[in-house]
Amino acid sequence: MKLDDIKTIGIVGAGQMGRGISQVCATAGYHVLLVDVAEPALAEALTKIRAGLERAVQRGSLSDHQAGEVLALIHPMVQLDRLREAQLVIEAIPEDLALKQELFAELNRLCQPPTILASNTSSISITKLGAASGRPDRVVGLHFMNPAPVMRLVEVVRGLETSERTMTLALDLAKRLGKIAVVARDVPGFIVNRVLIPMINEAVFAFEEGVASAEDIDLAMTTGANHPVGPLALADRIGLDTVLAITQVLYQDLGDPKFRPCPLLRRYVEAGWLGRKTGRGFFVYEEAPLATRPSPPD
Repeated sequence: MKLDDIKTIGIVGAGQMGRGISQVCATAGYHVLLVDVAEPALAEALTKIRAGLERAVQRGSLSDHQAGEVLALIHPMVQLDRLREAQLVIEAIPEDLALKQELFAELNRLCQPPTILASNTSSISITKLGAASGRPDRVVGLHFMNPAPVMRLVEVVRGLETSERTMTLALDLAKRLGKIAVVARDVPGFIVNRVLIPMINEAVFAFEEGVASAEDIDLAMTTGANHPVGPLALADRIGLDTVLAITQVLYQDLGDPKFRPCPLLRRYVEAGWLGRKTGRGFFVYEEAPLATRPSPPD
């Protein structure tokens, strides 16, 4: 398969990353089949995508007409079997190995033999997903950064059996999507999260130990290290459940105690304090729906 053979891209998972990747692909002119088992998630995804396109119009990067064309290319659905129409499928479901392996096995059954299967995983082994898929030569990691419509980087991750042809196609696709691609070996955390997540985890330890307030920890890193956003606010943006999941993968797969998840991070996730998406993490956010805001634990 060549890049020009790709006309339709399937995205599985309508969460924060799935909807962002959908917007990126549709903006590049691809038909997008956005699949999620929950219809409310699909409705919310379309609302968020529409808002993102409206911001692009306000910035002048898209016209009203172009924004309408992009939205028309995104087709929300709950039926996985429609993915047989896609030449490339990108998985963007939660960071759970068993769930992803089950999905890749199902995608192998549903999709046409030449179809490329990609994962947006931020830490899980592409080799393991390839083995589950039954077509490991056509499985690759395409790890977009959050928010996908804004961030330019894509990590292209080569599994043990990923073919050279699949890698070439993935790199060419990233370029067509307007992204900068870096190639990473299939190791826990790849490049970005191998460096970023331990920094966030250490910031949580510093907060837990009373080194400074959350505000001052972030202020120290934005003004002292010139980071555009502090590590705790960034954790809230990523989602504390996702940060914890990645930290656990690093700790379990690398076996180094320096990757041990901070107990406070685990407690916040158990309390439902997941960051921006629930209205509370290390900071409190008013924009989250009241229904999703957790109450403080007893």
